Amino acid sequence: MRKQKVIIDADPGIDDSLAMLVALRSQPLDVIGISIVEGNVPTAIGVQNALKVLREANRLDIPVFSGAESPLKHDYVSAQDTHGDDGLGESNMTLVTDVKPSQRDAQAGYAKLLSENEDVWFLALGPLTNVALALKQQPDIWQQVSRLIVMGGADQTNGNTSPVAEYNFWVDPDAADYVFQNSPLNIELVPLDVTRKLEFTPNMLQMMQYLDAEKSAFVAQIIQFYFDFHWQQEHVLGAVINDPLVIIYALHPELVQSIDKYVTVVTEGVALGQSIVDRENFWQKKPNATILQAVDAKAVMSHIISGLLIRDAADIEKELDNIATNLERLS
Repeated sequence: MRKQKVIIDADPGIDDSLAMLVALRSQPLDVIGISIVEGNVPTAIGVQNALKVLREANRLDIPVFSGAESPLKHDYVSAQDTHGDDGLGESNMTLVTDVKPSQRDAQAGYAKLLSENEDVWFLALGPLTNVALALKQQPDIWQQVSRLIVMGGADQTNGNTSPVAEYNFWVDPDAADYVFQNSPLNIELVPLDVTRKLEFTPNMLQMMQYLDAEKSAFVAQIIQFYFDFHWQQEHVLGAVINDPLVIIYALHPELVQSIDKYVTVVTEGVALGQSIVDRENFWQKKPNATILQAVDAKAVMSHIISGLLIRDAADIEKELDNIATNLERLS
């Protein structure tokens, strides 16, 4: 079976790392390169974290390209309060020293990979600085990209960085808006509206450890910091994991519902980073995005966990049903 070639652009980050691990362990996908952008952590830390994920997946053969270190116009603000100073939940994992990142930067990496491959899916998990620069500097290479899937924005829900803005778009709103206005591809947008349905809980982690302690060890090592953050900030027992939905949606679009609309991103002022969806076609502009609206959360979580453990998703869904049944007895 032909594997689908993908490039992942990320800012790892706990949930980015989980998403990358799911992709790397997914049989239908062939990850041909990973580029790093400023975001959850500074780019240099993100590069090292990508190497740690590749080491965990035994895929250090995949090139990692260092990308933009700052937004196009605004000052950079990391999310290390959410992900830890090391970006992996203060897990203090040993550095990867036996393999180095590529000597090519992200833009040179894209040029090489897309000159050698066609029908490539581009999965953007972080701020869109690298993507915007690629569209500006080398628009021709995008002829080889067949899908551009972006995690970012908030449609009919509040933001997670301001009342209206999601973090990836807030960090570099100029890049986000440039991509929406200039992408030759219809952007497939995975916003907070749907990612917030995916809450990874301590019960799920314990289930994973019972099923496969070895493959669960990396997840357990990085996720506790995320649990603690969500409890302190929202009094939620569990953590929203945004980015893995990009991987599952790419493979299983039947698990979501979506609409095609025109999207722009606010680049200045109190609404900085807000994604505006013209739901009523007020501006009479051609849709530039397919925006996810609803998701089968249980099925998606089953696929995420099955991807991390390399197990059948139907079996994982049965285990999740058992957990839910046990919790219902307390109500």
